[in-house]
Amino acid sequence: MLSTLRRALGFTRHSYWLFSSFLLTCLLIIYIWWPLMDEYLGYIRLYQQAGYPWYSLVDWLLLGIFAFMSLTIMARADLKVDGLIVFVGLFGGLVIESWGTQTNLWHYYTAERPPLWIIPAWPIASLSIDRLTRALHWSTVKLGDGFFRAAYWITFLGFYTLMLWFVAPTFDKSYTLASLVICGLMILTPPDKRMALLVFLAGSALGYFLERWGTTRECWTYYTNETPPVFAVLAHGMAAVAFWRTGLLVQMAAASFLKKNSLEQNRPYDSLS
Repeated sequence: MLSTLRRALGFTRHSYWLFSSFLLTCLLIIYIWWPLMDEYLGYIRLYQQAGYPWYSLVDWLLLGIFAFMSLTIMARADLKVDGLIVFVGLFGGLVIESWGTQTNLWHYYTAERPPLWIIPAWPIASLSIDRLTRALHWSTVKLGDGFFRAAYWITFLGFYTLMLWFVAPTFDKSYTLASLVICGLMILTPPDKRMALLVFLAGSALGYFLERWGTTRECWTYYTNETPPVFAVLAHGMAAVAFWRTGLLVQMAAASFLKKNSLEQNRPYDSLS
């Protein structure tokens, strides 16, 4: 059964490197921020003393998210490609968390702005979204470009309208104004509407479960106190699009640099006078 699953998901030797790194990151977070884990275990002990059965103390949603993300990041893993996704996700996540916590759109129960322990979740989620996007691309290959053009503008203009409403209380913050400009430019200049829409859908789908877990466990709370806000779910999709676009720019810059370097190395020396 396990061998069938490995073949179906296309596990490679890189898959085990990625999963090991994922597991190591989780263990490091638990070790470095042990007081948070100790507090969580304290709640479990209280419920045990109150006579709750063991299965009611298990966070099944968290376990499901962990299992799903573990399997998806291992599917057809390629460190040459995934390394860039992790890099962009890490720094992109830091920027997004800084924006949200500094403008008080959301806050964490630890009151950190932002908490460093949440940042590694972004590149891991980015890898899962990449795999989901591939699956969506394969399953929608028969849909025409006309459909995606129409769906693109309806989806992204709708999202931008929702974003304007949600972040309105922070219009006086430079972080928010910069975010609105960046999102607007990305929406108006899509390199590939089909891929942009699929990335958005994949990011939003995973984002729902992440936001559902975080807000119902009060790990983080939005100023609207929704569990979760629709905007927060769709914002994961927009963040995924931003990371994808950034990755394309990094690839273009790297290709241009390598091409220029190659031309300079192959240029014949000028004749000595």
